[in-house]
Amino acid sequence: MASAEQLVPVGFSLAAVLCWGTSDFTGGYASKRSDAFIITLLSHAGGFVLMLALALLTHAPYPSPSSRSWALLAGALGGTALAIFYRALASGDMGITAPVAAVLGAAIPAAFAMITQGLPGTLSIAGFVLAGLGIWLISRPDGSARSDAGITMAVLAGVGFAGFFICIDRAGDSSALWSAVHSRVASLVIVAAIVLFRRGWLGQRPTRLQPTGAALALFAGCLDVSGTALFIRAEQTGRLDTAVVLSSLYPVITVVLARAVLRERFTRWKTIGIFAALAAVPLIALP
Repeated sequence: MASAEQLVPVGFSLAAVLCWGTSDFTGGYASKRSDAFIITLLSHAGGFVLMLALALLTHAPYPSPSSRSWALLAGALGGTALAIFYRALASGDMGITAPVAAVLGAAIPAAFAMITQGLPGTLSIAGFVLAGLGIWLISRPDGSARSDAGITMAVLAGVGFAGFFICIDRAGDSSALWSAVHSRVASLVIVAAIVLFRRGWLGQRPTRLQPTGAALALFAGCLDVSGTALFIRAEQTGRLDTAVVLSSLYPVITVVLARAVLRERFTRWKTIGIFAALAAVPLIALP
């Protein structure tokens, strides 16, 4: 049986799953009728304002220059990975980009933690493998094209997402709120640059932003950055590999919400992926 102390980081990780999964669903829903990149920019801006306000109102201790630098680097890597991810989706390579990026984004930090912190228990490792399978199956769209360019962008996006997790861990035990603020500053700059220059990069004109889409974007951004702060607390109070793998199960929430709200059907593989992800949680949480 796991002690209460061991369950604290698990609780933070699962709370991050709820925030990130709901944020992805909300942002994706908003993007159906409004410009996806503008939605992302508003989302990042809303999240930044929320975390900055909370950090100031709670008088959270300001982090050291080293912690700030790691958080900024984490945000820059995460924002760049998001740009590559969107570029891959725009080129029609979703089928390979989404699952590869998701699994690499979890596997690389988990391997890094095993090297630096030692191997976890046997059941935890089995849970990691099962979770990786679940993430792959849930993230994998059916019937999408595959190309060498898509694989390259998938790897780059996955490495970028992994870099975010590792760098935010290197920020140490500084305030989770301030770490979220600084990471959001860097990613906000990246996304703003995409919005400004994407016409030449993606060959797209921005579509009109709907008021409902703007409101949903701000809500999604608040959820997303809250998930980031919760993830930071998870890795501060426990192992990085456990926090990363558990937090990476957020697509489960997204597909469940899509089923409940939009009446989208689960494919056979997505159903298997959800059960694999659910089975992985107790193996990781209760070694």
